[in-house]
Parts: sequence; structure tokens; C-alpha cells
Amino acid sequence: MKLSEEKVYRFSELANKVKASMIRELLKYANLPGAISFGGGTPDPETFPREELAQLAAEVIQKEYKYTLQYATTEGDPELVKQIIHLIKRVYDVDGVEPENVLITAGSQQALELIGKVLLDKDDYVIVGDPEYLGALGAFRMRDPRFLVVRFEDDGPDINQVESYLKKLDASGQIHRLKFLYLVSNFQNPSGITTSLEKRKALVELAEKYDFLIVEDDPYGALRFEGEMLPPLLKFGGTQRVILLNTFSKILCPGLRIGVVVADKTIIRKLVLVKQSTDLCGPALNMRLTARYLERYDILQQIKPAIELYRRKRDVMLDALKEYFGDVPGAKWTKPEGGLFVWVTLPEGYDTMEMFKFAEERKVFYIPGQAFRPFDEPSSSMRMSFCLPPFEKIVEGVRKLKEAFLAYKAYKGLR
Repeated sequence: MKLSEEKVYRFSELANKVKASMIRELLKYANLPGAISFGGGTPDPETFPREELAQLAAEVIQKEYKYTLQYATTEGDPELVKQIIHLIKRVYDVDGVEPENVLITAGSQQALELIGKVLLDKDDYVIVGDPEYLGALGAFRMRDPRFLVVRFEDDGPDINQVESYLKKLDASGQIHRLKFLYLVSNFQNPSGITTSLEKRKALVELAEKYDFLIVEDDPYGALRFEGEMLPPLLKFGGTQRVILLNTFSKILCPGLRIGVVVADKTIIRKLVLVKQSTDLCGPALNMRLTARYLERYDILQQIKPAIELYRRKRDVMLDALKEYFGDVPGAKWTKPEGGLFVWVTLPEGYDTMEMFKFAEERKVFYIPGQAFRPFDEPSSSMRMSFCLPPFEKIVEGVRKLKEAFLAYKAYKGLR
């Protein structure tokens, strides 16, 4: 075979249907000189406690090398699990979580993939939002489920639409094929919307009535700028009804890749067995480093400067959107009370995927709303992350985005 010839391999059905991450593909050039990226949900590196972690890393390698440089258990570091249980009680006011209710994963993404493996068979049903976190959609798609798509309103998923799906499944004898509802409950990725207290309670009541699980993903809940913290769905449904996912990627640093699953012991045990065939165990050094950080420092106090920084960046983006898009009839955007994202919607008829090339020409990047739709459909919305660019670049980026909008408008002949 000549070197220039491409070998044809007999890949599995799964490998043949897996698609590249739209975010990774769209943001290939976002790091070019002069580029301004509102694309990835990448925390500002200046918020990372690098000095504290550097000191702790030296200590845990030198003094705890028999653990930190060795294989760990699949469930995770017992010291980290202990700290997480303490944090769950403090943050969520949830009692009764035992070590057997906790699994440490390589970020929330691994948790989503494991949940798909453990709970989903081909043609099972999953209730998801529109828009929805594309990492979850990608993980679940690998199991060939059927998505039941629910509109996202200003205060969370449309409860009437959820209940309508449930009644139809129940009437058709298919309710047992509904495995779970997935929800990013606080400052949703991508919309920034927080599900209201009333809707949280209503979802748990429906889950009890129709006997399905809720997968509650909460990577941003601790990054609240304003308003009162709401109790998690786990508080109302317990571990027998709700699987809670969390991560230290947004409040400590993503490079450690520490995710958390809190669930019923039986579910955790199944996740552990599947994880054993995935990575055997997590990185002992990273887990123990995180445990000692939580032991020595008050993480909720430590992240206060980061929260203030993100609040100010959010305000700068909102002010810039008002300045440059306030005169566009039909344009609107969310005002998140926390998290990392603003969801911008352009007038009907605009396609932010098509518009992307006009933005790329001006070296400003965002994620088109189509990436967050459960089915491959055009969208007039886009996700804009304010966490990484400096203040002045946020304003400059929104200005360039307006230029891209006007160029696309002229190209399409839109009003």
C-alpha cells in the first residue's frame, strides 16, 4: 500500500456515528493572535490558586507518596470523599450522604458517559431541554436513546410539556422506557437560566408519580453573583430519585479533572463496575491534592474574588450588548444570576451557524445555538461566555460581533 493511500478500517457502528465536538471544530482558530473568544466555558486562569496548589502538591508527593503515586480505588480517594460529604452538607444542606453514595470521576463529562452506559439502552427515552448542554447530549447519543425535547422558559423547563410527554408514555405503556430527565439546574449551560424552586419541586413530584430518575447537573451553582441560592432537586427527591453531578473544574481548576456523582448506593455500585472497565481508577495525586486543599482552605471563601470578577465581566458584556444590539428589533439576551454564559437570540430568520463565518473573519468567536439543540436544527441564538476575555476585549468582541451581524444581514438580505 502506498503511503498516500488511506486505509479503510472496519470500525464499530458506534465509532462510525460519533461526530467531532462542534465547539472544538468551531474554535480551532480562536487562539490566533488578535482573536477574541466567547466560545469555551474556560475559567479565567488568574482565579486558579496556583501558589497554594504548588505548595500542597510538594507536600502530598513527599509525605503521602505511598498513596499519591500509587493506583487508587475506583470509587476515589476516601479523604476526598470525606471532604465532599462535608461540602455537600454545607452548600446544599443535605444530610445522610454516606461514602457509598459518592463516586469521584474525571470531570462531569466522564460521569455523564458512565450514566449513559449504566441507565440507557437503545430506544430508551430521555427528557432534555432546548437548548441543552451539548456534552450531555453527546454522551447520551452514544447509547441511541430517543430524546423528548422540552422548551426552556425563563425559569426552567416547561413543566406542562414535561407532563404531556409523561402522560403519553404512560398511556402507550412506554413509561418504563423513560430512564431519566436531565437538567442543569443553576445557570444552565448554555442559557444561563436557573430553574425556579416551584419547578424543582414539580419535577420531583412528577418523577415520584411516574417513577423515573432526575440527573441534576450543577457545575455552576457555587458561582452565584446575586439572588438567593436554591436547594437542589436532591434535597426534595433524595438519592433514590435524583443523581447529583458536580465538579471542581469551575471553582478550583479544570486541570485536576475532579468530578463528583452523588446517588443511591446501588446506582453508585453499577457506575463503579462500569468505570473499572473505563479507566480502572482516577489519578490519586489529583484527588489527594484536592482533598488537602479542601481540608486546609475554605473553598467558598477562596472563590469570592472569582465570583466578583465574573459578575463584573457579565455586567460589561450585558452593557456592551445593550450598546451594540439594543437597536436591533427582536434581539434579546439572558441576564444570568451566576455562572459563565449569556444566551443571545437574534431576530427570527437569522442563523448563527451561517453567521459564524462572518464573525470568524473578524476574529470573534461564539458557539452557535444549533450546537445545543438535541436535533440538528438551525438556531437564531448563540452562547457567549464572558469568563475568559479581559474587560476591554469583551467590549471589542461585542462590537466586532455587531459588524459580523450587519455583514450577514446584508449578505442574506434580511431586515
